[in-house]
Amino acid sequence: VQLVESGGGLVQPGGSLRLSCAASGFSLDYYHIGWFRQAPGKEREGVSCISESDGGTYYADSVKGRFTISRDNAKNTVYLQLNSLKPEDTGVYYCAADYIATTCTSHEYEDYWGQGTQVTVSS
Repeated sequence: VQLVESGGGLVQPGGSLRLSCAASGFSLDYYHIGWFRQAPGKEREGVSCISESDGGTYYADSVKGRFTISRDNAKNTVYLQLNSLKPEDTGVYYCAADYIATTCTSHEYEDYWGQGTQVTVSS
């Protein structure tokens, strides 16, 4: 049972990446899914979350209009499209799943966490 992130890398400012979060051993259908990031010396912050029920989404103010979260239950995968990337978007991006999370905060996501994927935005 695990979550595995992929798609991180080094990109220039203004560039794009698509992160994937694939689940194995359990179905994401019944879980809220969140993407969180942690920059060196900073606390982990909620970037975007998607509800298991109505597909409702949340975005941090810093990424609104640039990032898009989506889920493909048939592939048991959640995606985070990152556009117009800025140096301040640099960090390790984690996906997490929780059955009952009510807010997009890391302490509410307790069930499953991935190992993280590094995103570096630099010229």
